[in-house]
Amino acid sequence: MATIDRDVAARVVLQQCVHAKLQVRPHDENSHAEWVEIKRGMVVYVCFFKGSTKDLIPKIVSSLLNVKLSESDSGKHVSITELPGDVLIVPQATLGGRSKGRCMQYHSNAGKEQGMELYGLLIAQCQKELESHPQWSESGAALLYGTYGNRQVLKLDTNGPYTHLLEF
Repeated sequence: MATIDRDVAARVVLQQCVHAKLQVRPHDENSHAEWVEIKRGMVVYVCFFKGSTKDLIPKIVSSLLNVKLSESDSGKHVSITELPGDVLIVPQATLGGRSKGRCMQYHSNAGKEQGMELYGLLIAQCQKELESHPQWSESGAALLYGTYGNRQVLKLDTNGPYTHLLEF
């Protein structure tokens, strides 16, 4: 079987959810853990690869916000802005892993500074686009996100699983 060899600049996994809670800062001796929480909507896991540029961000955002993967009350699939639903963006470097023997390697991932910059741009562009949709912005729906470069704890309730992989 032949394999298709193509460059992937970013990998995104979309997970429909009815509730999700992400720990963005662990507890320490001076403070409690900090969590962000969404209700009905989608969790977006994102990984940037070496060679990714900011020119990729509008394409990713357009796909995330316009793809009809969210299930409405009637059972029809609509975009997250049409639902309207919450969005939780989670940096997920492990999406860039490749197995080698019994180990995983992440040599294709963008460097920390580059990944952090692209992640910040993705969040800002998503916020701008979501707010431009009156139905979404007036609904009280939220865009929340995880902390880039930190280990995080995720609690997720789905009405699926209903998960999709997008590559850019």
